Amino acid sequence: MSFAPNHDDCAHSALSFQPSRHASEAGYDQPPSKVSPGTYPAPLVLPDDDLAWDPEYPGQSFDEWKDEPERNKVTRARRTLYVVPPPVIGDDVGFLESWTRSPLLTQMDTVPKTEDVAEYLSAFYYGMPVKILTELDLEFTSWDATNKSITPRYVGLKGGGECIRIRTRASKDEPVVFKRQLNLNDLLDAAIGFVPKDAYALLMLVNHDIYENANDDFACGRAYGGSRIAVVSTARYHPSLDDSAGVPRLHAWPASHCHEYMESCCGPPKKKRKKGSKTLPPSNIGLNTPLHEALKAHNEFSYPNAAVENSGIFLARVCRTAAHELGHCLGLDHCVYFACCMQGTASLAEDARQPPYLCPVDLKKVLAATQSTEMERDAKLLEWCEDEEKGGRVQMFCAFGAWIKAKNRKVVIEID
Repeated sequence: MSFAPNHDDCAHSALSFQPSRHASEAGYDQPPSKVSPGTYPAPLVLPDDDLAWDPEYPGQSFDEWKDEPERNKVTRARRTLYVVPPPVIGDDVGFLESWTRSPLLTQMDTVPKTEDVAEYLSAFYYGMPVKILTELDLEFTSWDATNKSITPRYVGLKGGGECIRIRTRASKDEPVVFKRQLNLNDLLDAAIGFVPKDAYALLMLVNHDIYENANDDFACGRAYGGSRIAVVSTARYHPSLDDSAGVPRLHAWPASHCHEYMESCCGPPKKKRKKGSKTLPPSNIGLNTPLHEALKAHNEFSYPNAAVENSGIFLARVCRTAAHELGHCLGLDHCVYFACCMQGTASLAEDARQPPYLCPVDLKKVLAATQSTEMERDAKLLEWCEDEEKGGRVQMFCAFGAWIKAKNRKVVIEID
């Protein structure tokens, strides 16, 4: 069972670069490395985190990624990343608009612009062209014109000269977060038919809540890496839903590494510590590490009002998940080595605690695939993070920019 501590006045006075003490209880051991932990700290592994549930998930080294026979290689003819805007809602299924609104809220947050997500991805995957695919004119429509129900089992997704059936179901949440959900697998199957000839991968955004299977409550995204397609839903990332979802906004990355917060999440120790056993004290290896610099930027940032705050948080979440899912299209597996954008996630709370950066293992893979350099990529990401019209208005990206600048002042030893 996980704890949800409330630290409204937490100063994040000490950071931890190590996994939480729950990690050893769960059976997770971080693979050894010589990388600076102040730049690339360990995954948190808090109760109910993905690695706490599956602590022996195998890591994917650079050589394993490179030698994977089923990995799709980036070629001159096939190197563009396409982003598909959310489908519009046809007049014959106008009730689908209500499915994008949560009954828990009187007003929904403004959904991030597809253009902003695409621009971030062009920096994150610098070296690969990123384009918005608007020619499809995707539109939700009626699957069965004779069915006048406002909760049909199927809706149609029209685009590219065809109409694909999409299953729907009532939400399993209690209380209900969204009235009805769309099937993720059907959306992915539809996306396969939309991939242009010059595409390396295609990412489709949807504003509806999605589910993957009968046992699933909801999903935020998924990629079929071998088919080079991914779908990301914006629905659960509405910041106004944070309280009902137990999302620790105050301790989102980089404040997620706050030692006091991590201890509180783990709850009281199960056993008294044995004599001579290893302790995990707060890690403050110099107060100017990249993680400390990121936290400083995080703490000093302020939004002018709640609406701007929610807009910024919303954009950061969608961008980070979009980058993660496209990473799978590039053949990257979930990361077990460090706190990393490619970590698996088991909850919205864990999602908020994870960083936007790639660890050294996964960065090496992306640089090899995109044929860019770390310096070039960092320059583009920093440009995005400091642009007042883009990342400069978002707390997480300001922290990310501070982390990048501090990282480049350090000597980091790469690992395979």
